[in-house]
Amino acid sequence: MNQRARDESPIAKHVVVSGRVQGVFFRDSCRSEAEAAGVRGWVRNCGDGAVEAVFEGEPRAVERMLSWARHGPPHAQVTDVVVEDADPSGMSGFEVR
Repeated sequence: MNQRARDESPIAKHVVVSGRVQGVFFRDSCRSEAEAAGVRGWVRNCGDGAVEAVFEGEPRAVERMLSWARHGPPHAQVTDVVVEDADPSGMSGFEVR
């Protein structure tokens, strides 16, 4: 496998975003951003007020989503983003759970 093919192999990241991230259209905005970036996965609210997501796709597209998650939509106030590597699972589309 050449370097370019390796760079474009799908990756996945599990993300937990904390702060004022519920009630500010974070999930719907995340879905729109993911679809625009060509990223697959899901996003959901957590009981503790955080938002959890999985981003899967081409590395640059996933990095674009991680960058977006660090600030979120206009009314969000992100205070922390925890990112962990995940195994790509071949998801299709992006779902709000």
